[in-house]
Amino acid sequence: MRILALALAASTMLVSPALAQQAAPAPILTTPEAKDAWTHARPEVARVTHVTLDLRADFASKTLRGTATLDILTAPGAKEIVLDDDGLVIAKVTDAAGKMLPFTVGAAKPDLGAPLTVQLNGARKIVIQYATAPGASALQWLAPTLTAGKKKPYLFSQGQPINNRSWIPTQDSPGIRQTWAATLTVPADLVAVASGERLDGAKGIPAGKGWHRFRFRMDKPVPPYLIAFAVGDLAFQPVGPRAGVWTEPSMLAAAAKEVADVETMIDAAQALYGPYRWGRYDMLVLPPSFPYGGMENPTLTFLTPTIITGDKSNVDVVAHELAHSWSGNLVTNATWSDSWLNEGFTTYFENRIMESVYGKERAATDADLEWDGLQRDIADAGGMEAPTTRLHGEPGATFGQLDYFKGSTFLRTIERIVGRARWDVYLRGYFDRHAFQPQTTAGFLADLRANLIKGDAGLEANLQLDKWAYAAGLPNNAVHVESATLKAVDAQLAAVNAGGPVSAVNPKGWATQQWLRFLNGLDRKQTAVRLKELDETLGLSASNNAYVRSAWGELAIANRYDPAIPSIEKLVGSVGRGLLIYPIYRDLMAQGDWGKPIARRFYAASKASYHPTVAAGVAKIVGAE
Repeated sequence: MRILALALAASTMLVSPALAQQAAPAPILTTPEAKDAWTHARPEVARVTHVTLDLRADFASKTLRGTATLDILTAPGAKEIVLDDDGLVIAKVTDAAGKMLPFTVGAAKPDLGAPLTVQLNGARKIVIQYATAPGASALQWLAPTLTAGKKKPYLFSQGQPINNRSWIPTQDSPGIRQTWAATLTVPADLVAVASGERLDGAKGIPAGKGWHRFRFRMDKPVPPYLIAFAVGDLAFQPVGPRAGVWTEPSMLAAAAKEVADVETMIDAAQALYGPYRWGRYDMLVLPPSFPYGGMENPTLTFLTPTIITGDKSNVDVVAHELAHSWSGNLVTNATWSDSWLNEGFTTYFENRIMESVYGKERAATDADLEWDGLQRDIADAGGMEAPTTRLHGEPGATFGQLDYFKGSTFLRTIERIVGRARWDVYLRGYFDRHAFQPQTTAGFLADLRANLIKGDAGLEANLQLDKWAYAAGLPNNAVHVESATLKAVDAQLAAVNAGGPVSAVNPKGWATQQWLRFLNGLDRKQTAVRLKELDETLGLSASNNAYVRSAWGELAIANRYDPAIPSIEKLVGSVGRGLLIYPIYRDLMAQGDWGKPIARRFYAASKASYHPTVAAGVAKIVGAE
């Protein structure tokens, strides 16, 4: 979901001279393309290097309350540090000895929050006493009715890209890497988990009547959006020596079975691009309101329960989040203008893991679907000339999933041109050279030219690097991987689109990928009779697969098919994953007088179950206050 950090050997990137005089845990980039428009921080003057949190989770008031202690690195003469703050209630700020430090909270900007400026008075460690707001954008407080067990509340954080400033007063920018530690005090009948090494065991330590304490630490510098935690009725099951699953007890067996291949995935990833550097790779399967397919928090990937379909057809999400352990967590986009360096790299790497574990055809199937998504996104963005089809651009402006699909196609094209063996050697070296560092598009291209192209003018011309990185649309060398599995689906799809009976379709054994190829490939204009035939023959409204239900909903809405509305309403009321519900709301609103009232009714009934970021996103779509 992603500005500054390190100098890169063999590149043109520069380290701030003032900060270079000190032993910084992670240097910062000061090149123009590394300036982050989504932070108030001025890290070239003073930056956070370590965060220590001591927080209590109060479910009654829906707030976290406690302290954040920040270790500060300053340039000579620096008098203040600027942090990011989104709705925090700051009680006081002191130095390590308890001496009060003056602070101000400036004017807030839409979506970015406000600058929190602290006068240092020589301090290199500051302690902020604060509380979060009940509506903090990173935090979702779930009532028991919104959990699987229905008896205990639940809380989780989602920081990417810039939501952690709503619960941590720090410099919330991906290039300002920080180590961290946390003590979380929670109700005694709940368990806390976090994206760092667990120090107090699965049950924590008693911390007064009715409370338990859990401690965590991350000794490797990470971008601050990767600090994450959850609190709930959680149980754990190992699935191998390095990996296991946390989730609510009633979901545990199914979740563990679905991700049972993760140890093999870790082995495959390491064989490709070097050692896994984060210790454990545990996973947390969250309630349905989790807004993404997965979130690559180090040591504890967060996963949506929508991937648990019993056939492992959606474990590409697990492979994707694992791949982020290299592309994103190890080497991070320095600003959100270059989020493709996280997501495009990871989508490519995910596909390589899937090939190693499940074979070439499974990987080809996923890559072919990526191509479909890429073509749809380009068309929906306005065509090949649309500026939002650029990989590098304004932060957050890239259309749809182009960061993922155009980025992965770029890397797949390089692989085809230079050869897989040579490309893999380069990528492994790339991750080693830039481990625990941020990166920019300019830095990546410089590294490619220094370590792969090496002055070969013919290769430079064939690769078209600058067109891929900075121009709209697709260069003419783009590689499209085609799948035999999906070609078989296409044959049945063509027959149906030509008017053949739906009863001739044989979906037995179809995984999510085949269903999506078929449903997304159906002609968008259908009669009510034909839609009824599709639904009753293929069981679309009754499907247990949320991907299928979402794709069917899009088709039904395009034709104002009222009989599908109850199924669609159930989907958007039980799933909070943006990928699956945003298209439903957008398509309903596009249907004018028929669809707008339905969309707004769905939102009014379901918004309390959505993560704050998804609720805000849907509110914008439906025009709600």
